[in-house]
Amino acid sequence: MFAQQKVTLPKGRHKIIILDEADSMTDGAQQALRRIMEIYSKTTRFALACNASDRIIEPIQSRCAVLRYAKLTDGQVLARLQDIVHQEALSVSDDGLEAVIFTAQGDMRQALNNLQSTHSGFGFINSENVFKVCDEPHPLLVKGMLGHCVAGDIDEAYRVVEALWALGYSPDDIIGNIFRVCKTLPMAEYLKLEFIKEIGYTHMRMSEGVNSLLQMAGLLARLCSKTAPPAAS
Repeated sequence: MFAQQKVTLPKGRHKIIILDEADSMTDGAQQALRRIMEIYSKTTRFALACNASDRIIEPIQSRCAVLRYAKLTDGQVLARLQDIVHQEALSVSDDGLEAVIFTAQGDMRQALNNLQSTHSGFGFINSENVFKVCDEPHPLLVKGMLGHCVAGDIDEAYRVVEALWALGYSPDDIIGNIFRVCKTLPMAEYLKLEFIKEIGYTHMRMSEGVNSLLQMAGLLARLCSKTAPPAAS
């Protein structure tokens, strides 16, 4: 109906229709939309916002200019969180904001949800409360575990993984946090690349269904075996 309306606009200006979550539309609805886009292309422009562009049918994609937006940087998320904390007069610690940023992974909506949930549940936003609300393994535990792997101490590393497993964390959450912490852990560059490669292989096996504690133990063994310095050329 809006596309049909005749509106007097300056030359070169068009009506704009913005469709949010367009990837939730059925194929039939998208086919109907394609026809509307064709009929009113001279007077109306369409903006489709979606999370997964592969769910938009090819005829629509071919008629659109595709713009892909990267995740927000930690600095951008922090600036917005600090503004909200100031406006809402929230009780928050520095490590609490760091935890919110860590769990959000560049997603502002996720960051705001975690901030609000922690405030509603505990009234004070620190790292411990944030990870309780998000139900994720604490990165300090994961960091300590990777430190034991760098030192080649598989017994101590396994104790950490065993403790996380006993707490009921899912294998995907554990391996995901291991990867995120490993990316920022200070260590030799060649060693970090080897660690990330092994973590990736293990994640692949877990996604195929092999997500036992033995698989995690195998990962730790492989990580500990990588700590030997590379042979001189």
